[in-house]
Amino acid sequence: MKKNNLLLITSLALYLVACNSGHSTTSNNTGWTWVGGNNTTNSPSVYNGNNAIPGARDLSISWTDKTGNLWLFGGQGYAANNSESGVLNDLWKYNSVTKVWQLIGNQTSLNVNGVYGIQNQESSGNYPGGRFGSISWTDESSNLWLFGGFGYDSATNIKGALNDLWVFNTTTNKWKWVSGDKLINANGVYGRKGIPDSLNTPGARLGSVGFADESGHLWMFGGADSISTLNDYNDLWKFNTTTNQWTWVNGESTINSYGVYGIQQMPNVLNKPGARLDSVGWVDNTGNFWLFGGNGRDGIGFLIGDLNDLWRYNPNTNIWTWMSGSNMSNKYGMYGQLGVSSQNSIPGAREHRIPLAWVDTQGSFWMLAGDGYGANSKGLLNDLWQYNPTNNQWAWMGGSNESAAIGSYGMLGSSSGGYPGARRDSVGWVLPNGAIAIFGGYGYTENASGLLNDLWQFNPSN
Repeated sequence: MKKNNLLLITSLALYLVACNSGHSTTSNNTGWTWVGGNNTTNSPSVYNGNNAIPGARDLSISWTDKTGNLWLFGGQGYAANNSESGVLNDLWKYNSVTKVWQLIGNQTSLNVNGVYGIQNQESSGNYPGGRFGSISWTDESSNLWLFGGFGYDSATNIKGALNDLWVFNTTTNKWKWVSGDKLINANGVYGRKGIPDSLNTPGARLGSVGFADESGHLWMFGGADSISTLNDYNDLWKFNTTTNQWTWVNGESTINSYGVYGIQQMPNVLNKPGARLDSVGWVDNTGNFWLFGGNGRDGIGFLIGDLNDLWRYNPNTNIWTWMSGSNMSNKYGMYGQLGVSSQNSIPGAREHRIPLAWVDTQGSFWMLAGDGYGANSKGLLNDLWQYNPTNNQWAWMGGSNESAAIGSYGMLGSSSGGYPGARRDSVGWVLPNGAIAIFGGYGYTENASGLLNDLWQFNPSN
């Protein structure tokens, strides 16, 4: 797998009722272009014709295939001509050259059950049920992998946490159920730590974070087993796509474990991030995994809240290192000077994806927005951050340093100082030319707040 693939970590969110528009304190509106979708909220999906486009939604998942097509699945939002939102399982492909959306398959209804078929056998009749808060990976064959989330299983009509693993073949356009249970709220089977087994499987969850290594293994950290209880995990799992076996690698098999931080920048076998969901992650150029923030347990008083700790995990040594940020929850951000990295600059605590995270060609990490703490206020954010793993420093690169910033769209297709408003739970992709695309989520337009289906492109070089 390519180490610089976009890692998008879907997350938990409760549906928010539209509220007043936010405050505009946006800085450095460079590099952004509104390229598609609506600058209004709660737009329905258009499934057919030349103007096809996914409807407003959040908590979807996304992939990029090797030919540069952008893929989008499910989430919570609007199907065609629906007055109410629901849980989706529609699959979309976007051609970044022709700028055309295409619905793949015919799943256009809300709140539908999955059709699992025979395990490890793909079929044109198979598809995952409607869901949100899943995680995804892309392999070297452009297969699209999906795990868990919160939604509908094969039989029941109530939503719950899922632990099913699926793969979509972009050549045959068929889904295959690979692992996990067909019913909601399945318990995990941990086995022995470090030992792969065909019986092992993570328990049902949403809001995890995913990584992919050079050997084609899929990795997953943390998450929560419900949207209503505070049952979070800090377990780390690895899935071998050749043997179809899970391995419990690190962390606890119990819920709500607190963090053990140790000394900043000092690896220690005892270190571990606390249980959490809705973090973001990256893979660096040497194959280490990096984890930032989320909502969970800190290391001081073991309090529950939003986090801004940054961790590095070495898969060769199986050791976590606390790199920066606080070991206490609910910290406000320290923004410093725009565009200048500093040891005194640090993003505020936050959760939800967005945050959107990617790695640039120089090996720096980028992160956009979320739900958390600005310099002095708490709420939805649109700040853009860059982290240099070489000098362990953050730089605030754009957006507002306070919450609830409204969007500025300008003319469609014109890069004239537009900037996406504060939001959470968008999805995004790295384009073949190195630009970044983001879609939808829940947040602010110029005049309102709600579910979004706007498509933006960001060129970091501008």
